[in-house]
Amino acid sequence: MKTIQDDRLPVWLPRLTARGGPRFLQIADALQAAMADGSLNPGDRLPPQRHLAAQLDIDLTTVTRAYDEARRRHLLEGRGARGTYVAAPKVELAPVLDLSMNTPPPPDGVDFEDMLKQGLSQVQMRADAALLMTYHLGGGSVSDRKAGARWLEPMMGRLDPEMIAVCPGAQAAIAALILALTKPGDVILAEPMAYPGLRTAATQFGRRIVAVDSDQHGMLPEMLEQACQQYQPGLVYLNPTLQNPTTLTVPEHRRKDLARIARRCNVRIAEDDPYWLLAEAPPPPVATFAPEHVCYISTLSKCLTPGLRVAFVLIPDLQLRERFLIALRSFALMVAPLNAALATQWIFDGSATGLMEGVRKEARLRQGMARDVLAGRNRGEGEGLHAWLELPSYWSSSMLARVADSEGVAVTSAEAFATGGGAVNAIRLSLGSIKDRARLQAGLQRLSDLLSRRPESFSTAVV
Repeated sequence: MKTIQDDRLPVWLPRLTARGGPRFLQIADALQAAMADGSLNPGDRLPPQRHLAAQLDIDLTTVTRAYDEARRRHLLEGRGARGTYVAAPKVELAPVLDLSMNTPPPPDGVDFEDMLKQGLSQVQMRADAALLMTYHLGGGSVSDRKAGARWLEPMMGRLDPEMIAVCPGAQAAIAALILALTKPGDVILAEPMAYPGLRTAATQFGRRIVAVDSDQHGMLPEMLEQACQQYQPGLVYLNPTLQNPTTLTVPEHRRKDLARIARRCNVRIAEDDPYWLLAEAPPPPVATFAPEHVCYISTLSKCLTPGLRVAFVLIPDLQLRERFLIALRSFALMVAPLNAALATQWIFDGSATGLMEGVRKEARLRQGMARDVLAGRNRGEGEGLHAWLELPSYWSSSMLARVADSEGVAVTSAEAFATGGGAVNAIRLSLGSIKDRARLQAGLQRLSDLLSRRPESFSTAVV
């Protein structure tokens, strides 16, 4: 181990120059270069900050900033009174292969970083900076609502932008609809397996979810009508296209039947439809068959990127739309104007469509990979961002999730989606959260290997 303590300038440090940029960065850059060429090695002790400041004839604060920057880059580590040392390279041991977070996969051939820079540049050129940094209380600007109308056009046809509210994500939209349409103690009807965010919001607001029996085509209309008569629900929640988690797509005839029941029972439906644009040939939304009874939610999080936190909600009833916005303001107030402006820019300049097509293509490629690796165990539709894996009887979904986690693979057990009664013995696999395809394949293969063994082959270590 070398220690640099004498009055000579450290061999790794070049002479500071006026044109070399901030001096603290020159020092940090020199440290990094010295580690790369071997002039400094892990475990070498650096001069005390005061000593180095005196050697370089600079302020102590400059050296402190340089050491802080080097720590931020994981180049240095402090060892208390013993001083500051060159850190060992940071090694990521056994990274978790995350098949639990349902996010869009990074599309091949799309330079997202450049797309983000270009989009923000256009927003800055065309928008008033003051408007981007202030409150927007009307459910989105006129431009944002027009962008929402354009985004929803493939599903709903031409729309009046006044019927659209812009929200900070689908979760916020669902919560606001619950507040606007129900009161504490009310029942919300849903399928036996549904998006966990619904249960979270309902529980927080003191509402009760009741599961309505379903079959291979989705919620049963006759059971919905029976439940409406029994519970007088304030809301029915549907996720009819590539449903989360089962990947089921409700066929058109069933959608018409559910819309007919909603009209007959005079109940509102929250149609949460994040995956419609990712499906090959999806049926028309339920909202097209009963527009006066359905609030339609479409988020950009599943087609573009979760970071935008933008969703569009179609609410044809202007009075209900105002109640919805009042509810939304009670906990979320508004979409961040900069996010909304970026989403609007991308929708109008075509970037959103290009990115969505890339996501769709990548998702289908990954679905094919899952089918190949899992060798027929995948019972999903083969589209969208996730797969639904029914398990052999010798595995329970909760046990498999725990064992998979211990072996570095994160999956989501069916219990997370159950709205009532017993959960199906299955797990959901999210195919977009692992960026690299090779690592995704490794995770799927590791999971396939687990499924081929019985739980009895896994014993608890005693130490």
